[in-house]
Amino acid sequence: MKFLRLHTMIIVDYRKGYEVTMYKACIFDLDGTLTNTLDSLVYSTNETLKEMKLPQISEEQCRLFVGNGARVQMEKALGSSGSENLDRIEEAMQIYGRIFDANCTYHVVPYEGITEMLESMKNRGLKLAVLSNKPHKQAVHVVETIFGKETFQWIQGQIDTVPRKPDPTAVLQIAEKLGATPEETLYIGDSEVDVATGKNAQMHTVGVTWGFRGKEVLEDAGAELIVDSPEEIMNMIED
Repeated sequence: MKFLRLHTMIIVDYRKGYEVTMYKACIFDLDGTLTNTLDSLVYSTNETLKEMKLPQISEEQCRLFVGNGARVQMEKALGSSGSENLDRIEEAMQIYGRIFDANCTYHVVPYEGITEMLESMKNRGLKLAVLSNKPHKQAVHVVETIFGKETFQWIQGQIDTVPRKPDPTAVLQIAEKLGATPEETLYIGDSEVDVATGKNAQMHTVGVTWGFRGKEVLEDAGAELIVDSPEEIMNMIED
């Protein structure tokens, strides 16, 4: 496990038994962090492009397109078939909204070890929340379908009145709702957007390698702490 430095505070290797921050809350990204939603995103994007009579994208393209919200995702998908198609973004958003609403749980599953990690966190009194750049209605539906309605104290997707990640506004508001300061909150995500979100909120931030981006992207984004399994997160919190 790596050392984590945040401003003047150093959180040392937890296995050595040094003093660490006591967390009250954990806020998670959704896509690529808690759940593998790639099939649902690829399917909905390509069904949208098909209806618009445009070339479809590959799974690897979609993996790189997601993370900044549905509009950015569709802008990149349209751009991949020719920049002249970008002027059809409003048409694409209308179609995508309809298709994704019906298919947001398509082949969606939690990553291995996630359900057990969440249960362990709740048993230790941690308050849990989800913050996603996925549209709010679909974010809530995915989380409650996969994890039930009792796992998280707060679920929030992209809302028009709140800036999307990596702006820290939403994650700071959620921490406050959970009764935790930024220093008492652990933010966990799988992308460069999540790394920037945690940094902007001055929260201890964990990057996970099992999601849509991978270790190299997280390192390039300046992730302070990178883990390869949910078990590593639990070890850090338990110790």
